[in-house]
Amino acid sequence: MVSLKGKDILHGNQFSKRDIDIIIKVSNGFEKELKKKDSLTLLKGKILATLFFEPSTRTRLSFETAMQRLGGGVICMGAVESSSVAKGETLSDTARTVAQYADVIVVRHPRVGSAKEAADAVDIPVINAGDGAGQHPTQALLDLYTIRKELGSLKNLKIALVGDLKNGRTVHALVEVLSHFGVHFYFVAPSLLRMPEEITERMKGKGCEVIETDDLVMAASKSDLVYMTRIQKERFSDLSEYEKVKGSYIIDREFLDRLKKKITILHPLPRVDEINPDVDSYPGAAYFRQMRNGVFVRMALLAMVLGKK
Repeated sequence: MVSLKGKDILHGNQFSKRDIDIIIKVSNGFEKELKKKDSLTLLKGKILATLFFEPSTRTRLSFETAMQRLGGGVICMGAVESSSVAKGETLSDTARTVAQYADVIVVRHPRVGSAKEAADAVDIPVINAGDGAGQHPTQALLDLYTIRKELGSLKNLKIALVGDLKNGRTVHALVEVLSHFGVHFYFVAPSLLRMPEEITERMKGKGCEVIETDDLVMAASKSDLVYMTRIQKERFSDLSEYEKVKGSYIIDREFLDRLKKKITILHPLPRVDEINPDVDSYPGAAYFRQMRNGVFVRMALLAMVLGKK
């Protein structure tokens, strides 16, 4: 791909290693620039539209912050019930409408494939901010950026992905971008929430070592990094099934002390009970630094899809 100008950002598997290297380089450049000044004028006159059909704090605010730091403007659809969606308007027609007012669209929607549907309807770039249990490619890229900053390299790491791997769009996208770097994966989940088989087999096909287990202690003791995720109650149609698996994995300071080694801990947030607040002061707890990195990476993506970097 190399150049992202005019491109949609929909899936973790769309990026080559060279794409990732360039995105990381541009993100790092923006991080350095923001240390010198609060805002830039690179995207002055450009408009970002945010269409969020599911709740969001970090993703939405970091995209809006990124656009404003670049000198652009932001429009948002607001609550679904106050838009024409409440009247039965299709996602495609909503996207076509918004494309008349904006230069780039960021969309989050509960249905897998929804971002591609929006992208197919318009001629401006569409960025997937989460399509149900499908993909979250910009989260994956900011996770990659964070891992490189925290550990100094992306090559040949041992990484444990923990929790709701079945429905976790963050981990679905993350393994795709990590697969370029010879990562050894531990997929840690209860049997009900295992990583989808097609993703596991694709990782193996790319030469990644994959161990599936429900043993967090074993996986964490062998890993450089633990990527925690919450058990997503909203993805369960049968709440009795949720009750069986909630609280399956919890990291606290006692757990970390038993490991007798330092590890790095990431989490896309929000957390529920899977990371105890007593972990927040642990040197390897990087999830708040991870959150801040989202601004730099999303600045890079917005600039690149709009042809300014």
